[in-house]
Order: sequence, then C-alpha cells, then structure tokens
Amino acid sequence: MIGKYKIPFRRAIQRASFLLSGCMMLFCLIRVDEAKAQDLHFSQFFNSPLSTNPANTGFLPSSDYRLGANYRSQWANVPVPYRTMSIYGDAQAFRNRFDNGWVGLGGLILHDVAGSGNLTSTKIYGSAAYHQMLGNTGLLSAGFNLGLTNKRINIANFTFDNQWNGHFFDAYTPSGENFNANNITYFDLQAGLNYAWFPKDNIYLHGGFSIQHINRPQESFFNSSPNYDNRIAQRYIFFLDGMFKVSDQVIITPAAYFSTQAKATEWMAGIHANYNLTGDGDQQLIAGLYMRVGNAIIPMIGYQWRNFRFMFSYDATTSALRNYTNVNGALEFALQYSGNYATFNGDKRQSMCPSFAK
Repeated sequence: MIGKYKIPFRRAIQRASFLLSGCMMLFCLIRVDEAKAQDLHFSQFFNSPLSTNPANTGFLPSSDYRLGANYRSQWANVPVPYRTMSIYGDAQAFRNRFDNGWVGLGGLILHDVAGSGNLTSTKIYGSAAYHQMLGNTGLLSAGFNLGLTNKRINIANFTFDNQWNGHFFDAYTPSGENFNANNITYFDLQAGLNYAWFPKDNIYLHGGFSIQHINRPQESFFNSSPNYDNRIAQRYIFFLDGMFKVSDQVIITPAAYFSTQAKATEWMAGIHANYNLTGDGDQQLIAGLYMRVGNAIIPMIGYQWRNFRFMFSYDATTSALRNYTNVNGALEFALQYSGNYATFNGDKRQSMCPSFAK
C-alpha cells in the first residue's frame, strides 16, 4: 500500500529536474574509449544492487535496510577457475529531513581471483543516493559510489615464449617482460540514475542506467608507454525490471540488463516468479529462467523465509566455449537479509512494490 504524500507536485518536479540535470551533465563529460577487459559481473544482477547501480543504495520498497552476499565460481573445468565474491549493505537515512524524500547510505566490497597468475582484485566502495517521491506513483533516485581498487598478480606463476627451451619452460630464463609492479591501487568513481513507477498496488516498474569508471583510472602492471592508453574505459549499464502480482499466490518479475564497455557487450533477459507458500508471504518459493545472449542459459531457484532470501543459479554455456567446458559455465549463490528499524515515522514509510502481506 502506498503512503499518502503531501509535497507540492511543483517542488517535486524541481527536485527531479535538478537530479536529472546533474546526471546529464555528468554523462556529457564522458566519452567511450577502448576497453582492456570486461568488469566483474553476476548473472543475478538484481541480487547485486549496489554494483549494478549506485542509485539503488537505500532503494528499499518494503524495508529500512538490507545486507547481502554473492558468490560466483566460473569455468570450473578450466585448469584455474574464476571466483568472484561480494558483500554489501545499505540503509535509508534522514527520512525526517526531506519532504517525501530520503538518503540512502551503503557500502560494497568485491573480491575476484582469476587465472593461473592469481590476478586478484579487491574493490571497496562507499555509496550514497538521494530518493525523491514524485507525487504518489513515482520515485526518482540518483546516486554515486567511490572507493579504492587494488589489483595484484603472482608474476612467478607465468611462463613466456622465450623461456621455452624446446622441451619445457625454464623458469630461470629471464622472461624479457617489462613488469613495473605486481601490486597497484587506484581511485574509482561510479554514478547512476533510477526511476520507479507504481500506479497500482499490483504493478511496479523500475529502470535505470549507471556509468562506471567515470574518472578513467590507469591500470597496468607495466611501465607506461606513450603509444599505449592504459586507462580503463567507462562501462555503461542499463536495466529494466517489473513486478506484477497476478494472484494472491504468484508475483512475476521480468527483467532485462545490458552492459557495454568499449567493444565488450552483455545482454541478459528473463523472468522469475515468487510463489506464496504460506498465505502471508513468510515463505516463498522462487524459480526463473534467464538468458545471456550468445553465451548461456541460466535457470535459477530460490527460497524466501521471512526476511531472508537465498537464490542459486547455474550458467549453462551455449557459446563455442561449451566444447571445452562440457557446457559447464558458472555456479552462483546470493543471500540477502532485509530488516526494519525498531521505530519509524509511519508517514515516511515506503511500500511501493507488490507484496503477499495482508
């Protein structure tokens, strides 16, 4: 049920225009260049809200705060699998300071280990967003996160062509590679914008876009070269999802996701459904199917018990790589807890998406 808001619509539009203008100015300052690699990602993008879009910070339709964790193990049949982990938390704040608006504050830690050289990435971000109601049926959000990224690599695990002696790789032969460091750290900045529309209690639509690596930090383990651009290209993420309550037992959630980073792109789309097992929504069965275009079919299943939600998905490879991985792609787990403050101002309570609660 949506609360009754008394903010003058004109003032809401003024705040919305300010948020939109700021994000558009930021967008216009950004240009796309060549990328060196695709960033970390999860198939369950909707269960990694702060890495998908910082405007999701404090965007909590039916709770006051949440804590979550994600784990992904990719290409287990490859000699050295890729593993990605994250933990995050966010909360609503200052709900009594703004007319039908509030601030979201949160944090995110990403950790990834890849390849025989144990390329290890650790990213720590602080995140903030502002959310403004537009009348009784709309919500505009803008946010950013900033933090530090550390990457390190075990150079001793590598072998190079000039170390091959015709029979084996001789580790005592100099590699001839011009490594400058095996540990680098840099500052990183992301920003995003979201809009949600909920004209009825059983209909909810939500979409947005975000831009990562706005400051284009330099990333290289080698000495800089005047003919080589080692800055990270911006990454653009667009998403659209919705929730539709079709009965007292079923809520369906279609979703689509697109990411592009220079010449690398990723398309995902699919649907999952929540089935009410107990009548009051305390226990729900979740099942769905997604597709990463040209790459994988992704079935998923989950269970919600009161404030806890657990989901498991499996990437079944459909690209040419399936010939080397026996169709095995990635296993992924997501755990989330949503909670409420002990006390709150009922007039500021947000509840915008379909629910099984009576």
